[in-house]
Amino acid sequence: MTANVAPALMASMISHALAGDRSAAEAENTKLLGLHRALFLEPNPIPSKWALAQMGLMRADCRLPLVPLTDAGATEVRQACAQAGVAL
Repeated sequence: MTANVAPALMASMISHALAGDRSAAEAENTKLLGLHRALFLEPNPIPSKWALAQMGLMRADCRLPLVPLTDAGATEVRQACAQAGVAL
């Protein structure tokens, strides 16, 4: 799910790992840790869909069995995105 919300950061982390640059890959992953966690605070894929909607990449509505992201969840995802440098 993180790769959908922060594709450039995930690609950079993977590139560093494949190149054998463990410290750079770990640094990128450290930036993403909060986002990894936040995107699974509520049932998947609700937080990811919310973040993508905030970015203007998809509509904000959802259909059952999905329900909207809670206000608390939105706060967590927003903060995690900011920490990772992902603009919503």
